[in-house]
Amino acid sequence: MSSTLKHPALKLPALKQSALKQSAHAVSLAAGRATSAGRVLPSFLIIGAQRCGTTSLYRSLSRHPLVMKPVLRKGVHYFDMAYERGLPWYRAHFPLTSRAQALRFRWGHAPQAFESAPYYLFHPLAGARIAADLPGVKLIVLVRDPVERACSAHAHELARGFETEPAFERALALEPERLAGEAERLRTVPGYASHAHRHHAYLARGRYAEQLARLEPLVGRDRILVLDSGLLFRDPRAAYDRVLEFLGLPRLGGVEFERHNARPREAMPASVHRRLRDHFEPWDALLVPWLGAVPSWRR
Repeated sequence: MSSTLKHPALKLPALKQSALKQSAHAVSLAAGRATSAGRVLPSFLIIGAQRCGTTSLYRSLSRHPLVMKPVLRKGVHYFDMAYERGLPWYRAHFPLTSRAQALRFRWGHAPQAFESAPYYLFHPLAGARIAADLPGVKLIVLVRDPVERACSAHAHELARGFETEPAFERALALEPERLAGEAERLRTVPGYASHAHRHHAYLARGRYAEQLARLEPLVGRDRILVLDSGLLFRDPRAAYDRVLEFLGLPRLGGVEFERHNARPREAMPASVHRRLRDHFEPWDALLVPWLGAVPSWRR
């Protein structure tokens, strides 16, 4: 009985904290919308892929004095989940132009705003929306061993409560049925959102070249930087410098790079690993022109 009585009491502070956070968020967003005309839009986006180090790169870039992150959250999810809200709503999430002007005066170089939303790469409409609303924007894509990415994604979705199938192999078997017709519905049904497409695409999200091929004619290859996450974590300084060069930003200060959002997971059976490695082999080969080298996980 005592444990039953204590449980709700333990939850109260967390519930109050969540309510306060939501209230503060609503107030900040309302203020942002009221001043949206005087706010910057992103110069670049980290658009994916999921579970490939996007949070780590986001946090590293956020420390650069000429990089301005969103006011409210890491990823606004406008181009995938909230496009019907309109561009003023999106702009409300970013810093004021007065702040950008102050940074330019201080450092003698134009600052750049950005956000990070890994679903942008995979969502079938996000690329075209980005190209239409952010002409000239640069896009950063991180890619990782797709076999490891799939396993990591399953553990991630399971931990967050978005996956109900605890067995990785069973979740893979369910993927075709879960995703059947979902991309088409996202393209044709206004305002449609797909839980399965966003949270259960373990193999589909790892076919990176397929998603890059869809994106390239929309924004141009010269405005897309594809980074190998294996090399990013092995030599973050070199990868960070490459990102700054791509963005046209000067090196200011050192590099602080840490791995974020890593989750423990069960070991994958060797037979499953071999099967998935064979599945992704042709897709990995198509990444060579994007990376300028064989992917690190194929060497």
